[in-house]
Amino acid sequence: MRPSKGMAFTSFMETALSEARAAATRGEVPVGAVVVSPQGEVIGRAGNRTRADNDPTAHAEVLAIRAACTHLGDERLTGCALYVTLEPCPMCAGAIAAARIARLYYGASDPKSGGVAQGARVFAHPQCHHAPEVFDGIAETESAAMLRDFFAARRD
Repeated sequence: MRPSKGMAFTSFMETALSEARAAATRGEVPVGAVVVSPQGEVIGRAGNRTRADNDPTAHAEVLAIRAACTHLGDERLTGCALYVTLEPCPMCAGAIAAARIARLYYGASDPKSGGVAQGARVFAHPQCHHAPEVFDGIAETESAAMLRDFFAARRD
């Protein structure tokens, strides 16, 4: 949530990190996401569930957006913020644009599969109908370490 006059900025990245830790516990890639209303209420939260749901679209961002849309009873999340521990992939960036998320805060960059600052750069594409304000590097160290540790454990 962006601070306004007399209002302090509050990060919800710790909640996203908690969702990422829960995803790792389930054997999922540790990515967590949280949607926050303009009033500062968490209205959607999720960790990756691609394996549990047998669904390649069950990324944390998509699941959190679905939950927030259900909560609001609207397909648009105008004015809302999304906190996610990893740079969204192109699919998730497309969902963020379609949902009209106002602000995106993410932790670790994703040189392999990112779709915001890396690779496809979805929001910079001329056919993108909506681009949120983007803030990167929020809890980057912890987010990146969680991913590194997760994949290192699978290689051993």
